Amino acid sequence: MFGPGAIIASLTIGTGELVFSSRGGAIFGYRILFLFVVISVLKWGLVVASSRHIVLTGVHPYQRMFELPGPRGWLPLVLLMIAAVCIPIWVSFHSGVLGNLTAWVTGTRDMLGGGIDYVWGAAILAAVVTITATRGYSTLERIQLVIVAAMVLCAGVTLILYQPDWLELIRGAVVPQPYVYPPWLGAEYPEIATQPVWVETTRYVGVIGGAGFDYFAYTSFVRDKSWGQAADGPVSRERLAEIAGDPTHPVRMWVRAPLVDCSISFVVIIAFSAVFVALGTAILGPNRKIPDETNMLNLQSAFVTRLHPWLLPLYVTGAFLTMLGTLYGTLEVACSLAGEMVRSVNREFAVRHARRIKQITVAWCAVGACAILAWLSAYQVTGATGKPRLLLAILTPANLFTGVLGCGLFCLLNLWMDRRFVPKTMRLPAWLWLLNLVSAFVFVGLGLKGYWDDKSRWYAIGSLGGMLLLGAFGAYLAGKWIAPPDKDGA
Repeated sequence: MFGPGAIIASLTIGTGELVFSSRGGAIFGYRILFLFVVISVLKWGLVVASSRHIVLTGVHPYQRMFELPGPRGWLPLVLLMIAAVCIPIWVSFHSGVLGNLTAWVTGTRDMLGGGIDYVWGAAILAAVVTITATRGYSTLERIQLVIVAAMVLCAGVTLILYQPDWLELIRGAVVPQPYVYPPWLGAEYPEIATQPVWVETTRYVGVIGGAGFDYFAYTSFVRDKSWGQAADGPVSRERLAEIAGDPTHPVRMWVRAPLVDCSISFVVIIAFSAVFVALGTAILGPNRKIPDETNMLNLQSAFVTRLHPWLLPLYVTGAFLTMLGTLYGTLEVACSLAGEMVRSVNREFAVRHARRIKQITVAWCAVGACAILAWLSAYQVTGATGKPRLLLAILTPANLFTGVLGCGLFCLLNLWMDRRFVPKTMRLPAWLWLLNLVSAFVFVGLGLKGYWDDKSRWYAIGSLGGMLLLGAFGAYLAGKWIAPPDKDGA
């Protein structure tokens, strides 16, 4: 009952905990942990509800989208366009973080005006692409289980050795407090200080606990694990009625599997958040050091070198492998998402050409990410020395949709699927239904607020609006090629 959750945990540990939890602790102190806990609980409710649906009915949420009001397939087409843009951005970000760490370790940070980070990142991406093109879910699960287990052990030992202010840590996790920038931030980090607090904190909301597309991939991984009806595909109405009429039916017992898996995953995520928020608060904040585009992972080495300088190679190895797992997992999520999109239109075609779909997806993500990295490198090489980097500026609009606004839309989708397609006796428990409703309002509200406060406000909002219109129009034109559902509601 544990495996897919390790993938979700490891996807967020790389950027969420190593980078942004440390950053949040350095800027806001222990109080930021409350936000991390709340967001983790809300996202836990989202992924449990969506995976529960495929366990009981055998239908992936992406396939259910074809039954939404309006031109058939408009939302899947919109999500396809958004994923085609956002996932290469995420891949370039993870590669850039790895490149930044490699440049620091090799002492090449000043080469090409700082653009060497992205050259290293492209080289690492090329190696990961080779692995992704030849491996699959089972390899990914084994890699991520090892990484998560090792990081849990090391992080726990580190926190115990540093002995943080436990009362303040607990208070920061359970008591909501206002978020304000420290007085010294404007002088030390003017780029951060000039952006609204909402933009900074909403960025954490997007990365902590994973993103919406990760949860769609998780639901596909549930099929790979053969939990309940997931592996068998859509069930008939008669079969669904049979399952609904027997409270002890084996299929209904399988809903415990994603519940256990997701619970372990998000407990690990919250624990990691606590560890790195505490270390950021105790070590980075007092020294006025904040992880940013120039120093994504090297400042955090102080977490272990303060214990002993000889521990630096251990930190570098752990951080590199963790981020490598995150990059590899992101590519696998893209492949899973693309396969699910094709499967929802033509299941036989998706199964027959699974390898080709994966190769095309990996190539698209790799080429798109390399194009972004090449542009960022050229930008750093030209112009004045020390110009601000743009890696986070590029990531922010994509993060606001995939990790914030998109999560709210997927929560609403969960509620709609449950009411329309699931018999009353098997519907979401009242507490889980309410949790998804609250999550929907929180994520949609934060996403819209984040877009409004971001510097790229009109560009981001206009892009989303344009994709919605284009998706609806494209679905209208393609409607005659998209087969209607069968009589059993598949």
